Amino acid sequence: MSGRLFVIGLGPGAADQMTPEAAAALEAAQDLFGYGPYLDRVPVRPDQTRHASDNREEISRAAAALSRAQAGATVAVVSGGDPGVFAMAAAICEAIESGPPDWRAIDLQVVPGLTAMLAVAARVGAPLGHDFCAISLSDNLKPWAVIELRLRAAAQAGFVLALYNPVSRARLWQLDAAFDLLRGILPAGVPIVFGRAAGRPDERIAIVPLSEAQADMADMATCILVGSAATRLIHRPGLPPLVYSPRSQG
Repeated sequence: MSGRLFVIGLGPGAADQMTPEAAAALEAAQDLFGYGPYLDRVPVRPDQTRHASDNREEISRAAAALSRAQAGATVAVVSGGDPGVFAMAAAICEAIESGPPDWRAIDLQVVPGLTAMLAVAARVGAPLGHDFCAISLSDNLKPWAVIELRLRAAAQAGFVLALYNPVSRARLWQLDAAFDLLRGILPAGVPIVFGRAAGRPDERIAIVPLSEAQADMADMATCILVGSAATRLIHRPGLPPLVYSPRSQG
């Protein structure tokens, strides 16, 4: 008799940004699987077992969690933000599709979470107030040429962009290349929001025009919002500016 598998979004990192549904699923789990820094956010009881792994081991992590659930355990796989946004829900589905037939019978529940682009947007106003899309700049799982194609198409179509995975220790040039591409399409004054660790004690939010955006303003904990030509900046005396994309656009 198989157990249960929860795929849980922990939110951006602050404890009060985790949903009650996610907290209840974590409470019910016997085994907790995830990338080490994400598991570090979760209090582990003596009767729970923690299985930490590296951030490039998503499929093997998914397979291990599914095997444990098939054996009858209640299992939680954790992701930062939302598990369906560049995270573990897709890896679990991929493992189920290619794995043993018994995995398809496991009681699976994906528990949504507050994702980074929403947390960053809330800090600065409403930059996602009109059409937007999310693009990962990591070329570990897709070619850089595909990323360039999608960046160009989205910017030309007037989408606000949420850029995930902007830099890493192994990917140092891609973000500057993305900004150079976008500078050839968008006005120089389009606001760029660098949102690092939104909601956590080490949060850092910066707003600069596209003409001044540089890769060294971001790290692995940063989500970047790129405005469209319609996105506006409202300056306020003594207060941070507001960034918003009007709901009415031609």
